[in-house]
Parts: sequence; structure tokens; C-alpha cells
Amino acid sequence: MPVDISEKLVVGVSSRALFDLDESHQVFESEGLEAYLHYQVAKENDILSPGIAYKLVQKLIQLKHPVTNQSMVEVILLSRNSADTGLRIFNSIHEHQLPITRAVFTNGESPYKYVSALGAHLFLSSHGDDVRRALAANCAAATLLQGVSHQASSDQQIRIAFDGDAVLFSDEAERIYQEHGLEAFKDSEFKAAKQPLSDGPFKGFLQALHRIQNQFPVSQCPIRTALVTARDAPAHERVINTLRSWDIRIDEAFFLGGLAKGDFLKAFSADIFFDDQHVHCHSANIHVTTGHVPHGIVNES
Repeated sequence: MPVDISEKLVVGVSSRALFDLDESHQVFESEGLEAYLHYQVAKENDILSPGIAYKLVQKLIQLKHPVTNQSMVEVILLSRNSADTGLRIFNSIHEHQLPITRAVFTNGESPYKYVSALGAHLFLSSHGDDVRRALAANCAAATLLQGVSHQASSDQQIRIAFDGDAVLFSDEAERIYQEHGLEAFKDSEFKAAKQPLSDGPFKGFLQALHRIQNQFPVSQCPIRTALVTARDAPAHERVINTLRSWDIRIDEAFFLGGLAKGDFLKAFSADIFFDDQHVHCHSANIHVTTGHVPHGIVNES
């Protein structure tokens, strides 16, 4: 009888997000595919160092149901490697004692088309094109920014922060801001304050997190969420009414009115932050692990 993981939070992660494969990738870029294949096979017993997503994945897979003590998160490897070159990755998974047993190896093809088959709520990758395709397939997805290694928050609580427009919500309000300016945006949001915003690409992921949160007393919840948005009053009201209509609780909300987000994310001790705008992502990545969500009007060009 097939195994059912539909009740779990399902997270797909690419091999380059989970482990540091920069050296291997440089071989691919400079010498080509054949050299890369030989390199990975020759190095298959050399254990890879943790990558950008490693610490978040490590915390997620430790999340247990408060009654059954069963794992509440399924992490699945989605890799452009072949099964042959992927052996090094599985050796590293074993050495790091990560309970990841399921994987998809596509031998150079984009693995995005399997996120739906897996029922994935989130896909984390370092490959922007794969992320865009996963978003188009209605899976929350983000390109992890490279170059900065951050410590996970010191306790075992998982802290996840989201931008609002074009991430949790649609970009309908952001379009007004980009096309007509701040005053038109504020006027439109004030008039539509009671009308919930349409769903953004990360609503399903937030709902999945909320279902897990509901299994625990608030004071003992292992997941804490935050909304970190450039909105301020009066544009805050529509956001609050939208979350109410979804029956979703956000633990902390920051309506920053254009203030830089980085210091607030650092104070929140975010394990990861998701935003659609490069300028906010690069600012945040100085302080916390950051995923760019290539969705909405600011990413259309």
C-alpha cells in the first residue's frame, strides 16, 4: 500500500541549497558536464559541507507531533544531478545524519514538474529558473541568496518571516503602487480595507505552517511566524482583514512604512525571510537567510 505523506508539511530542497556545491559547480561551469560527472564520482566519499538551507532543514526535520512523536515535516531532495552523481549527496546526507530518504534526480532537467506530484508546500533552490517554474506550478518557491552563512536562531523554535504583497498576498496592490505611486496605493487600500486581498504564492505554505501551530499550545509552539512589510497605516487594515478572512494567525507583524527590514529580521531571529524584491532581499541577507520570490510586477521585466 502506498505511503501517504499528505498530512505532513512537505518541503522540496535542491542539492545546491542543502549542501555547499560551489566547487563542483565551478567545475561544471569551466570544464563542462563530462568533467563534472567524473569529479562528482571521484569525490563521492568526500562529505559536503552544509549549504544555505541546511540549518533550516535541520530544524524542520526535528519537528515532532506533540502526541504521537511522529515527524511532521517531510523533506525531499529535488536535484538536477543524476542518480550516479547524486550518490555523493546521499553519502553526505547520511554522514550529517539527516533523515532524508526520498529524492528525485533529473540528470540536468528542471525538477520543478515534480513539486505537484510530491504535494510540496515549499521548494527551496539556488536555481532561479527552477523556482519560477515551481511558482507557475502553484508551489511556494524561493531562490536562496548565496554568499552569506547565517546561524539559525539559538533555540529549536523555527522562525519564518514573510513579506506581504506578491508573497503572502497577490501583487494587486503592489501594481497600483508601481504604476500610480504611493498616494494612489494608500487611497486604494483605504477604500478596499474590508475587501480581502487575493491569495499570493505563499498562502498555502503559511496555511500548512498554521495547521502545525494549531497542534500545540501557543506558549509551546515550535513555529513562530512574522509579517514584515513596507506597508503602514492606513494600508495595514486590509492586511489584517485578509488574514482574518483566512483564519490564520501571524505571531508578529511589522508595518514599517519603508524602513529597512534587516534590523527587524535580525531582532526577530528569522531562520528564513521571503521577499519578492531584490533590494529588500539583499538588505535582509546581511542579517538572515533570505529567499527571493520571483513573483509579481517587480519581477516581470
